[in-house]
Amino acid sequence: MGRVTQRRPVLRIRGGASVTRPDTLAAEEPLEIRLNGRSLAITMRTPGDDFALAAGFLVSEGVLGSADELRNIVYCAGATADGSNTYNVVDVRTAPGLALPDFTLERNVYTTSSCGLCGKASLDAVRTTARWTIDADDGSTPPVRLTPELLAALPDRLRAAQRVFDRTGGLHAAALFTPRGELLDVREDVGRHNAVDKLVGHALQSGALPLRDTVLLVSGRASFELAQKAVMAGIPVLAAVSAPSSLAVELAAETGLTLVGFLRGDSMNVYAGEHRITLRAAASSG
Repeated sequence: MGRVTQRRPVLRIRGGASVTRPDTLAAEEPLEIRLNGRSLAITMRTPGDDFALAAGFLVSEGVLGSADELRNIVYCAGATADGSNTYNVVDVRTAPGLALPDFTLERNVYTTSSCGLCGKASLDAVRTTARWTIDADDGSTPPVRLTPELLAALPDRLRAAQRVFDRTGGLHAAALFTPRGELLDVREDVGRHNAVDKLVGHALQSGALPLRDTVLLVSGRASFELAQKAVMAGIPVLAAVSAPSSLAVELAAETGLTLVGFLRGDSMNVYAGEHRITLRAAASSG
């Protein structure tokens, strides 16, 4: 079944009866991300889309912003003592002459599948300067406007596209939609921040950044790190089926990001960027 999933025996108990049978689990393995040969971060992820994950991670770190700044990404042969390739170490090589951020700030380079920013030296260290404003300054991209009805339909469309979740029940998902509700891309991973990095990394590799004319939907909560990743990719709307954190709301308010939480059925909370939500006149007066 590949490295995305694994089969393991499980004792299943239902109504007092028990049976041992194989179960499908979402795979979780470490991925070390190197930048020009230098170890930068280790994240726990679901194998697959590793190059996109690494590229997306470097977008959120302010290293990459366009495909021409990326020379190549390779798996590191000889990553173990015996010289074998585990396919768990990637090296991102940037274009010659590209200026890199200062990574000398104290930071914990190990990131778990639930928190991509643990160990940052301070809040200021993660407020990376974005390359783009969320709305285009030159008018080349029409402002994004969404109705609550369109937003309400997106979680079901995301759920229908989650192939690995159907087999394991153990993965987060992130999806990009157009403002008309059309699904552009969806990625799954044990880490919600990894799923977003895979989306952004694919966009970088295809020359699609900034993603100004899109909506990002995540299957869990909206943390500060996910809001930051949206801003760094130029995404104007972040919607989540669960709650946002206080720092996510603060960042959204500062940058103009529309942040929607508790998107369930026809109900939702808009925490910032209300100007992109088009309400019926009767509904908006209440």
